[in-house]
Amino acid sequence: MSQGETMWLDRLSGHATPSGSPPPPANRASFSPLPRRLSHLGPNNSLVQRSGFNPRSSSLSLVSNESTTSLLSSSRKPNGSGLKQSTIVLDVPEPLEVLENLLGTEGNTQANTSQSAVETSGANRTGSLLKDNEGELDLEGLNLRDWITPSALDNSIYKSQTIEEYEQDKDKFEDLRRSIRACDDVLNSVEINLTSFQNDLASVSTEIETLQARSTALSVRLENRKTVENGLGPIVEEISVSPAVVRKIVEGNIDESWVRALGEVEKRSRAMDTRSKELRNIKGINDLEPLLKNLINKALERIRDFLVAQIKALRSPNINAQIIQQQNFIRYKDLYTFLHKHHPQLAEEIGQAYLNTMRWYFLNQFTRYEKALEKVKLHLLDKYDVIGSGDDGSRKSTMLSATKSTGPPHDTFNIGRRIDLLKTSNQTALSSFLAEEEKSTHYLEFPFRNFNLALVDNASAEYSFLASFFSSSLSPSAISRYFNYIFEPTFTLGQNLTKSLVHETYDGLGLLLCVRLNQHFAFELQRRKIPVVEGYINGTSMLLWPRFQVVMDQHCESVRQATNSISIRKQSTAEQAKQSAAPHFLTQRFGQFMQSILVLSTEAGDDEPVSTSLIRLRSEIEAFLTKTSKNKGEARKERFLYNNYSLILTIIGDLEGKLALEQQNHFEGLKGAFGETT
Repeated sequence: MSQGETMWLDRLSGHATPSGSPPPPANRASFSPLPRRLSHLGPNNSLVQRSGFNPRSSSLSLVSNESTTSLLSSSRKPNGSGLKQSTIVLDVPEPLEVLENLLGTEGNTQANTSQSAVETSGANRTGSLLKDNEGELDLEGLNLRDWITPSALDNSIYKSQTIEEYEQDKDKFEDLRRSIRACDDVLNSVEINLTSFQNDLASVSTEIETLQARSTALSVRLENRKTVENGLGPIVEEISVSPAVVRKIVEGNIDESWVRALGEVEKRSRAMDTRSKELRNIKGINDLEPLLKNLINKALERIRDFLVAQIKALRSPNINAQIIQQQNFIRYKDLYTFLHKHHPQLAEEIGQAYLNTMRWYFLNQFTRYEKALEKVKLHLLDKYDVIGSGDDGSRKSTMLSATKSTGPPHDTFNIGRRIDLLKTSNQTALSSFLAEEEKSTHYLEFPFRNFNLALVDNASAEYSFLASFFSSSLSPSAISRYFNYIFEPTFTLGQNLTKSLVHETYDGLGLLLCVRLNQHFAFELQRRKIPVVEGYINGTSMLLWPRFQVVMDQHCESVRQATNSISIRKQSTAEQAKQSAAPHFLTQRFGQFMQSILVLSTEAGDDEPVSTSLIRLRSEIEAFLTKTSKNKGEARKERFLYNNYSLILTIIGDLEGKLALEQQNHFEGLKGAFGETT
């Protein structure tokens, strides 16, 4: 190799030193093809990027496999990272190949014949690289190959470098050396940063793998928990009681929300019983069961105190029981159901306390009401107020206490406006206060209607309450027994009142009015579906019908006596002339009495004794009129009977009903029979 080639190798490889090779000639120093540009020594220098440049002290040689291996292998750790380690393979030619292509291969043709085949591909790349870098080399108008030829070297005379020349070039070499060291420092820093980055990347990879493993484990645990939750969640929800419910049961006021909380406790209790019957030894149920029992006992204690307080309130003076029943009993009826299920004995005791209280309550209230009705003045109709009585109209009145006093006149045999009590739409009983202040005189149906109307209303309300409040815990027969226990003394009081009103009266119309009122109460109770008062209604009917029969018998007897009192004797012509054919006053009484009974019997059934009693009375009247007509003479006899029957038919002619039609047909026949002869 020529001296010029050696110089270029030293300068390009960075190994030339002042002492290792002869100094270049002074006149050739300026002919260096490498201009001194510090900017080309940085990381972006085109010479540094070339494949043939190798810094002296850097371990990051672009052509050295050792540098690449040390950079990548130093950060490669056997940590099982999923990130693949990559080795950078630079697709660049060898530096010596580049120099040989730059300087030519004439002197090395025979020496490198064995490598020609290997280097063919590198020569192609070197040629392109040579063309790319010729523009950067200052070859003084020559190409690189001509510049290093011996003829070009012969044109210059090589001279030994003097001390002065060396001193002059020293600064240049020092600058070059500093630049190279700066490059080494930069490359070392880059190497350190890359190594640190590689280590950090490996650490991140390890952490990612750890996170992936944890994520997988968490996913498995989540799926397991979901599976457990799907199986265990409903059971836990079924038997667990929330702290809010416990706090409400123990400390909260008894209201709608307390009842809802009690419903939650009852629901959990049923679930607990169901799980316990499965004969599975579940620790959670065994642990929760005593706690739930304690909570139930606390609820029972509070329910007991609440119901006892409400029962005590019923005994307060001037209290309306129905208000307390609707607001505090019906509203919280689930409390008694809960109590009866979990403590039947306590529920029965509280129920008995309620029954005793209401028994006293109704008896006390109706006793006061009965005494108030006793102060109402009543017309007293005695044995003289019958059809056959010879009295023409003097009447007596008295109070229910039987104290006799003179009262306003009244018509015993005409219904008049008394029927308004049966037809009125006002279904409200007279209050105790108004009864005590009442100054008018009434018939016996007035106190009977007001007392029984109040009794029916209160009995209906109480039975509806019992059926609603105890329905979930008691059978219908038990509820009926409860009702009968409560109202037994009150019903007895009502029947005693009826007895006192009817046992001495001869007011047949008043009795029949009471019968119709009692039937009306029975129909109303059927409409309200209150079957438990039927016994009282039937008992009252058994008091009224027999007395009505007795009064009708008294009317018949009075007419019979009047008939028997008539003496039949042959009268003179003058006496017969004085006889009148006008209707008898007993006929007027009978017509009004029959009309009143028929008005009250428009819907009467065939099984009632009214028709039979009326027929017997009618027969007695006909006998009376027939016997009376015998004293009128033959000329006036038929006219007298015609006028009497015509009067009766006129009075009852506008009435409707089966019984009225029968009577109308009967008297129409009598009228026609005696009218033909007149």
